[in-house]
Amino acid sequence: MNRDEEEELKRIRKGRNLALGLVLLGFAVLFYAITIVRMGDG
Repeated sequence: MNRDEEEELKRIRKGRNLALGLVLLGFAVLFYAITIVRMGDG
């Protein structure tokens, strides 16, 4: 594997990690919002 291929794999992996992080952050915000709404009902 040459240097260009390694750089491409790093770029792809970085993008995938960023997307996964955003999804996890979205779930955390969603659960937080659901918790706040449910506490308001009680």
